[in-house]
Amino acid sequence: MWWLLAMVCFLHVIGNVHCLFPEVRPENPEAKLNVSQMISYWGYPSKEYEVITQDGYILQINRIPHGKTNGPHPVRRPVVFLQHGFLLTASCWISNLPNNSLGFLLADAGYDVWLGNSRGNVWSRKHLYLSPDSKEFWSFSYDEMAKYDLPAILDLIKKETQQKKVYYVGHSQGTTIAFAAISNNPNVSESVKINFEVAPISILNHLHGPIRFLAQLPETLFKILFGEKEFFPNSFLVRFIGQHLCNSEFFSNICDNVLLVTAGFNTINFNKSRIDIYLSQNPGGSSVQDVRHFLQTINSKRFAAYDWGSPALNMKYYNQPTPPPYDTSKVEVPTAIWFGGRDLVSNPKDVRRLLSKLPNVIHQKFIPHYNHVDFVWGKDAYSHVYSEIISILNQDMENSKRISMKGLSDW
Repeated sequence: MWWLLAMVCFLHVIGNVHCLFPEVRPENPEAKLNVSQMISYWGYPSKEYEVITQDGYILQINRIPHGKTNGPHPVRRPVVFLQHGFLLTASCWISNLPNNSLGFLLADAGYDVWLGNSRGNVWSRKHLYLSPDSKEFWSFSYDEMAKYDLPAILDLIKKETQQKKVYYVGHSQGTTIAFAAISNNPNVSESVKINFEVAPISILNHLHGPIRFLAQLPETLFKILFGEKEFFPNSFLVRFIGQHLCNSEFFSNICDNVLLVTAGFNTINFNKSRIDIYLSQNPGGSSVQDVRHFLQTINSKRFAAYDWGSPALNMKYYNQPTPPPYDTSKVEVPTAIWFGGRDLVSNPKDVRRLLSKLPNVIHQKFIPHYNHVDFVWGKDAYSHVYSEIISILNQDMENSKRISMKGLSDW
């Protein structure tokens, strides 16, 4: 937030930035497209759905039903659902070139790919009764995403595809949602075949960076600075900076470092020529309450439901004076995890503690040079992460076919 305010003041002083600082990179056309248009731009089939949650939020879900070369056919394709992280949007899975974007790679590998958008981001700002201008609309955190959003999305996917189970891939908060939902909701647990998690977040005991500073702010000051509604919306100013200023020679390194200061400093591993795409939809916005929930996790050193601020209010919501914990030892779904050594948010020490609690880890990989966003935008993400996800998926499909064929032969 502070870097945006500083940028506004600076532009007010210097006037027209385009006159003073020459362009060094051409603008990418995808920077002005929505998620469906980005999918179609590369020649992939695109579908869009709206999901209504039990508490009235209307979420946009995008779908790539098949790849460019393996067109539609009557055989049902296995489903992979991708859930983005905090402040991101579904576009994060398709922002690089098709040979290094997980959404496109999965579609070309023969999978039916679905992309989620969390409530409150730029593509999921609707409700049956509440207005985004109201405080009530923003009264949610990842608790509600786990309790209402993920079950509603999975129900839609299963209805549309006639599949009983889906593969889940989460990044950052997308992993938090999965751990919370799978540990508490048997229907979600039974619907997920394999739980793939990159840069996972549960406890945050060793988090570093600006978020750690926010956790130390007094409650009153936090409210003065951020209010009680939306946090970091995808505003015109954000889009202008991402689409125009970050392509200029003067601002290029500033924009690169803004990404790295929150994700984790390392040798720049994302495609700098596509930074206008990264920043055109991201940050996509969330609620202040969602941020506060993560800050509570830092201060309490517990992976638990949102603390409403008093024993009386917690009794109202949970029938107990303190928020109930999310018990990751109950996540019995087969789980594969990738985590990075330069990640300021998903610290390796916290991930290893998470791994010690999960009862069914089928794969784990530590990538020393990876920060928090390398898992979605890294130039070498295919070789370090995506190829392994696809390999595990393919192996699981082969195992399922063998079991099915054995069953037929036994019959």
